[in-house]
Amino acid sequence: MMDQIKDFVSWFFVTGDPLIYGADVAISLTTVAIIFVLSYFGKWGWLWREWLTTVDHKRVGIMYIIASLLMLFRGGVDALLMRTQLAFPEMKFLSPEHYNEVFTTHGVIMILFMAMPLMFGLFNIAVPLQLGARDVAFPFLNSLSFWLFFFGAMLFNMSFVIGGSANAGWLSYPPLSEMTGSPGVGEDFYIWGVQISGIGSLMTGINFIVTIVKMRAPGMTWSRVPIFTWSVLSSCIAIIVAFPVLTVTLALLFLDRFLGAHFFTMDGGGNAMMYVNLIWMWGHPEVYIVVLPAFGIFSEVVATFSRKRLFGYGSMVFAMMSISLMAYFTWLHHFFTMGSGANVNLFFAISTMIIAIPTGVKIFNWLFTMFRGRISLATPMLWTIGFIPCFIVGGMTGVMLSVAPADFQFHNSYFLIAHFHQVLIGGVAFGYFAGLYYWWPKMFGFKLNEPIGKWAFWIWNIGFYVCFMPQYVVGLDGMTRRINSYDWDTGWWALNFTSTIGGFLMGLGFLFQVWQIAHSIKFMEKDTTGDPWGARTLEWSIPSPAPLYNFATTPLVTDRDDWWEEKERIAAGKMPKEKPALEPIHMPKNSPIPFIQSICWFTVGFGLVFHWLWIAIPGFVGIALTMLVHSFNYNTDYYIPIDEIQRTEANARGLS
Repeated sequence: MMDQIKDFVSWFFVTGDPLIYGADVAISLTTVAIIFVLSYFGKWGWLWREWLTTVDHKRVGIMYIIASLLMLFRGGVDALLMRTQLAFPEMKFLSPEHYNEVFTTHGVIMILFMAMPLMFGLFNIAVPLQLGARDVAFPFLNSLSFWLFFFGAMLFNMSFVIGGSANAGWLSYPPLSEMTGSPGVGEDFYIWGVQISGIGSLMTGINFIVTIVKMRAPGMTWSRVPIFTWSVLSSCIAIIVAFPVLTVTLALLFLDRFLGAHFFTMDGGGNAMMYVNLIWMWGHPEVYIVVLPAFGIFSEVVATFSRKRLFGYGSMVFAMMSISLMAYFTWLHHFFTMGSGANVNLFFAISTMIIAIPTGVKIFNWLFTMFRGRISLATPMLWTIGFIPCFIVGGMTGVMLSVAPADFQFHNSYFLIAHFHQVLIGGVAFGYFAGLYYWWPKMFGFKLNEPIGKWAFWIWNIGFYVCFMPQYVVGLDGMTRRINSYDWDTGWWALNFTSTIGGFLMGLGFLFQVWQIAHSIKFMEKDTTGDPWGARTLEWSIPSPAPLYNFATTPLVTDRDDWWEEKERIAAGKMPKEKPALEPIHMPKNSPIPFIQSICWFTVGFGLVFHWLWIAIPGFVGIALTMLVHSFNYNTDYYIPIDEIQRTEANARGLS
């Protein structure tokens, strides 16, 4: 009996690596600390009422952002583990298998569990407020989307200490991801973690399209929609087309592994290249899904901190919508070397070059917006200015990779790694950092400390260039991706060591950001104006943090930068726009069903990972029951009375 228990424990838990044991201890201590703090301060009821069951878009957005920052830490640690392994030739820091697991989880976490939730968090914080709306179109679905993402991410991250992580790369190409190449449960953790969170992402795309189309304030025609909201719309259009492809692709891979199907197994009549095509039909639009909202953030920030209207609003909108369409016609440039033929490669080479045009247009729009503007170098603007040269380099190297004959040389080299990170960090991460700093006062009612933020900015940027510029060189010198060791005679060690120093500098920059948040919480200077930046759009016309109902009265929009124009009218001595009389505000009620249903999805995924139907089937039953209960729940809303609105507004503006 004891032998059976020992065998099960050694199979179920990841053992034999000191790093894993350290993670086990850290996870245990953190869990105990959270339970102790919540119990000691009696906060379990508060946690349940205010957060776990909330449908308020602002709180959902904050939870997305907290989760993404935790995933940034986890993915960043993975990156530092890899850079430590590659700092010198013939290092024994990570075993080859552990290294493969680390680079697989790093890619998945950074794209799907860091960038996507940080993006969705900013969607939730800003879009309804920019539209003059009370909430998103489907608040219940919004809460469900978050919890599906969260439990999908937790399921994926469990593989680090239970069962073993996936090790076939962040896109899990067959045959490595088939049972013959990955007989353990790591790939099943990958499939169900990504699958569950991906369903939540698809729901978010649908929700925000409906919100933008149907819930704009009176007078907000399409030509008056804020540019960030346009970027969200273009991103969500890409989401609703691309993510069903991911869902189907992972379902087919799971059928191969679970039922012995042969969609992608060559010896069974399948075709592994079909998987590669399908995954990149999702994967390349995904790159634009995460970068398009960053373009919207830069546009808002540049206009605000240059104190000028955005140059080329119409061309900016056209560029973003063009990118969301053309993103579907570039996927094959990721595998020019597969032997499709010259004509196919030519089509995708040209489409890749064409998509660079609207991307370049936006750079000029931002530069012309700044031209002769009264520029203020607050931290959101610093991240925006830092993005521009970084993205120009990333764009130019992308065009180099779009040339099929050149790509035959660059393919799978560290040149590609450098390009990819140049775009994803310099474009996406810098953009979302700018947005986080920009909308932080609207979320919490105080700004983040500027001096510490500037230290974080410079350390991040210096570390970024020190890390990735050498990788272009070693890539051109022949260093390929996914190698965990190399010999001294390659001559790569000095540049790899330099790159590792840069990686740790970026880690130091992240620690400065953590310090900045902690310092700002302790010594916060509350924003009593609601508009600390002198901004232009509607979210800055209400108190900070935004009240539960957002707007006491629905705003009437008469201009593109309506809040800026209203301030200009008042400064010119004109009367402000007349506001309608207060009325009771219709709001959605909190619901525990999204949280409970997502736990059921987690249970299904966990059961199918280990092929334990005795766990998966009750999870399916739980999903069905929560859907049934919700379908018969008619008590889903309430009204905030006028006197409560008046008290809230008075307190928020310091008049009580």
